[in-house]
Amino acid sequence: MTNRTPLLEVRNLSVAFDTPAGTVHAVNDVSYTLHKGETLGVVGESGSGKSVHAMSMIGLIARPPGRITSGEVLFRGRDLLKLSEAELRDIRGREIGFIFQDPMTSLNPVLTVERQLIETLTRHLGLTGAQARTRAVELLKMVRIPDAERRIKSYPHQFSGGMRQRVMIAMGIACGPELVIADEATTALDVTVQAQILDLMKDLRREHDTTLIWITHDMGVVAGLADTVQVMYGGRILERGPVDAVFASPRNAYTWGLLRSLPTEGGAQKTRLYQIPGSPPDLTKPPAGDPFAPRNEFATPRCAREMPPLLPAVGSDPNHLVAAWYDLPALIAAKEAE
Repeated sequence: MTNRTPLLEVRNLSVAFDTPAGTVHAVNDVSYTLHKGETLGVVGESGSGKSVHAMSMIGLIARPPGRITSGEVLFRGRDLLKLSEAELRDIRGREIGFIFQDPMTSLNPVLTVERQLIETLTRHLGLTGAQARTRAVELLKMVRIPDAERRIKSYPHQFSGGMRQRVMIAMGIACGPELVIADEATTALDVTVQAQILDLMKDLRREHDTTLIWITHDMGVVAGLADTVQVMYGGRILERGPVDAVFASPRNAYTWGLLRSLPTEGGAQKTRLYQIPGSPPDLTKPPAGDPFAPRNEFATPRCAREMPPLLPAVGSDPNHLVAAWYDLPALIAAKEAE
């Protein structure tokens, strides 16, 4: 992948929000690349910057109070941050699709699903009403909504939560975008429906060679869907790399803590899940060093003073990057030997 021209290249992106309590530095110096056909799982707890960084790339944060303080976002070589709102509207939906977390607040409750899909198709593809309706039915079938010809006349509240999420996916992929961004798209669904949605996304990705950014707090979802995982905390990337490499040998203590928090299949009964101690940082007063240092049992004095750069993890995959001033595998081994 590293030898190909990236579809998306994010360079030193920083985003802030001006609030009565002070300026919240929500995203801080985020850089990465994404290639065509790749699925990137962006993971982190609430307030880590994972959703804000994606929404800011395509002009979906409110300005004010939000503002992009630095950076470039190159999509097929064009800097999205320099485009006008009209130009961004042309790209959103047509070239970059977005699947939101809550369909009930994202879908218009007083318009039928047909009306909402047709509006997207006519706006971006220039289809006639009849052509757009035919395509809309095809999309509902594609996302496995039964009896699509009849259900397309329904309103959002007449669908179950899982079916509403399928409608959102249909809208996100309606115009054949090269990149789809899904923000916590399965968070509110039960595990059975969540598994169905993930299977659907895998099929769509395989059949259409879609590039996907999947934003979630669930490492288990990332393991089953993504090629690359990107761990964010305090508005920064702390670790990034191929899913297999990161899960097999995490090099940042925050990633290690997230993986330890996952339930273990067949584990002993009545065992409490691991909980990362402490609280997220106050981003109105961002720390000078590693934002995870106060919660990190392996932190060094340097961690509190200086933010480590993202560098290749020694002894791992060449694309496995970590921001850490410590050797986590060695420290874990020493701890277990005590």
